[in-house]
Amino acid sequence: MTTDYEAVFEDALAAVRAEGRYRVFADLERQRGRFPLATRYLEDGGRQDVVVWCSNDYLGMGQDERVVDAMERALHAVGAGAGGTRNIAGTTHYHVALEEELAALHGKESALLFTSGYISNEATLSTLARLLPGAVILSDELNHASMIQGIKGGRGPKLIWRHNDVAHLEELLQGLPKDKPKIIAFESVYSMDGDFGPVAEVAELAKRYGAFTYLDEVHGVGLYGQGGGVAQQLGVSDRIDCIEGTLGKAIGVMGGYITGSAAMVDAVRSYAPSFIFTTALSPVLVAGALASVRALREGGDLRKRHQERAATLKSRLSEAGLPVMDSPSHIVPLMVGDPVACKAVSDELLEDHGIYVQPINYPTVPKGTERLRFSPTPLHTDEHMDRLVDALEEIWTARGLERAA
Repeated sequence: MTTDYEAVFEDALAAVRAEGRYRVFADLERQRGRFPLATRYLEDGGRQDVVVWCSNDYLGMGQDERVVDAMERALHAVGAGAGGTRNIAGTTHYHVALEEELAALHGKESALLFTSGYISNEATLSTLARLLPGAVILSDELNHASMIQGIKGGRGPKLIWRHNDVAHLEELLQGLPKDKPKIIAFESVYSMDGDFGPVAEVAELAKRYGAFTYLDEVHGVGLYGQGGGVAQQLGVSDRIDCIEGTLGKAIGVMGGYITGSAAMVDAVRSYAPSFIFTTALSPVLVAGALASVRALREGGDLRKRHQERAATLKSRLSEAGLPVMDSPSHIVPLMVGDPVACKAVSDELLEDHGIYVQPINYPTVPKGTERLRFSPTPLHTDEHMDRLVDALEEIWTARGLERAA
């Protein structure tokens, strides 16, 4: 009897729907110059104006005139695509200039571009594990899926330390031979809870136990320090061996990268299949990212406004008795705790109030901790917040959802 392939796919989808975590993508078109507004295309052919509350374009740089102008100039200067992999035809002067800018941003010798932040994590961690024979990777238990995939790809030994528990990390380090290669992999900002990683403390432990440090700064780049992230704000960038980042969040475009010593970056460039065999980023995207990074290195006022907006939204939600989670960063998570209710609240916000925020369900977060994750930007106004808080209060009351303690 042959396999009924379609039945397998349908059963898999039915299981996801039964758990209340089937994801539906809204058909949106951002309105240039009016961020965070977007147009939603409806199934009946109609359109709806919505306010976007869940974009990782944290500073609205994807709409910034300097970025858009740089991309337009590059498009007309060199055309659309890179023309191949970086090893064959895909390296352009834009790529070289952006890598130099990113290295300078983090105070490192060198940088390397990838097609996404996911790929930069997957490619680099798996390659480092293969280049360091017998290396043990010590991974924070809440590391992003891309980091976990990279660690798995390295096929080496790994140890999981409890989230942000420096004492547990040291206990694991103490149990390893002094001469054994060790890689500590962690993040500066954990995007679902909004907490900071213990960057300075990990750097100190790494020095004490001879470990290599790998820091994911994707939710910190552009937003902290002078744009170089949390490590830069803490003054410890020089004590982190590899800083990984993205061009798709605060920088507002697309792509990922690593920075570090010239030898380490060159080794990853020379050995990582996910870099070697992938078509390079379009020079149009790279030109936009370059303009954005240069702008954000001087973007202190924008960062201050961003932090104020996040703090204001947290305060407004708390005053309304809504279960906003405690978060020291710019992330604003609102606990729901049930996948079906979480999606229902998200749907109602969109359909009835023109507010777009996606439900965050398993496997992104553990079951029972489903939430809405708001990303206020410098361009979200007090009126946007009034509308959001009023809508949430109405929905919470109508549905009898749990309020803050």
